[in-house]
Amino acid sequence: MPLYLCVDCGGSKTSAVICDVDGKILGSGRGGPSNYAVLSLEAFILVVTVTVNNALEACKSSGIQVADLPPTTGASPFAAAWFGVSGVDAPSAIASLTPPLATLLAIPEGPRLVIANDTHLLAAPVWLHPDVSHAVAVIGGTGSITVSFRNVEGRLEELGRLGGWGWILGDEGGGFHVGREAIRGILMEHDRASVGSLPAESILKTRFLRHFGITDVMDLLAIVHRPDPPPNTTLEPESPHYLRISRERRLSSLSPIVFAAAFNDRDPLALRILRECADHLASQVAVLLGNSNDAAPRLVRAQDSIVSFGGSLVGVEKYRAMILDKLAERGHVFRYVEFVNDAALAGAVGLAAAARHSRALEM
Repeated sequence: MPLYLCVDCGGSKTSAVICDVDGKILGSGRGGPSNYAVLSLEAFILVVTVTVNNALEACKSSGIQVADLPPTTGASPFAAAWFGVSGVDAPSAIASLTPPLATLLAIPEGPRLVIANDTHLLAAPVWLHPDVSHAVAVIGGTGSITVSFRNVEGRLEELGRLGGWGWILGDEGGGFHVGREAIRGILMEHDRASVGSLPAESILKTRFLRHFGITDVMDLLAIVHRPDPPPNTTLEPESPHYLRISRERRLSSLSPIVFAAAFNDRDPLALRILRECADHLASQVAVLLGNSNDAAPRLVRAQDSIVSFGGSLVGVEKYRAMILDKLAERGHVFRYVEFVNDAALAGAVGLAAAARHSRALEM
């Protein structure tokens, strides 16, 4: 039985999913963090080995006869494997990972072993829609990034990308951006009140003040700008919670409060903040879209493509709808819209679908 493996290597966890050629899930496994930018090669391979072996154990529980990695017989249990690895962007990183992963899986270097950035996994649903050949992946979680692809005979070719610059330089539409813009909105309302423009009542402001344990809006400035806590510092149990986390987390962790105020309580300020953040992210997606021509051959037509979302923020349907509405205002309406909750699962199913399509073309 040919097996297809996809491994999603992320900064918080590693996920592996194995399916058959029909896309039926046979086993899945979990492991620790595997962002290649922060791990040594040896540590990365160890995490991957444990994670894939966990998925193989799940296959065995389903009655599938497979051996652990590395295979002692020299024969790979996998017809193909796809690794989406956070921290892998440059060709040099892919080149350094290819030999040890090829050895681990007993898959020769070549088309059966694909190693790319983890954003590529979001484009996997393009293989499930034969009437489109392009995909746009939009990640909106703590950070954000947008990448466009073309499906070339079962292989994803990256066309363009925008974002992924981190919280200091960008991440528009992501968690940090939402938290920062919410703080800015509250401060702006407060400053306008200094010249007589009375601010409207805001559930968002009330909850932010309660969250930080303050009563004056201007105290937000000292909290936001306070330096990161020194490493290995022990604080008193009664110390404010925001002293224990980095400046980035102080803002990115506010996004659930903003989302609840906007979508549960219809708070006008919170709704305005999210519409503005959605517009920023949509403007980045729009850079990759349009009618391709000799001057811009790598543009993608939305109406002939699938957009695939991934990440905690764009996982909220109402926020996702805001982004799509902002794209529609710019004239970009996608043929298909998907949200990928499990990138490893989507990758495995997509990999199997690409294999079926290739076999059909050969017959």
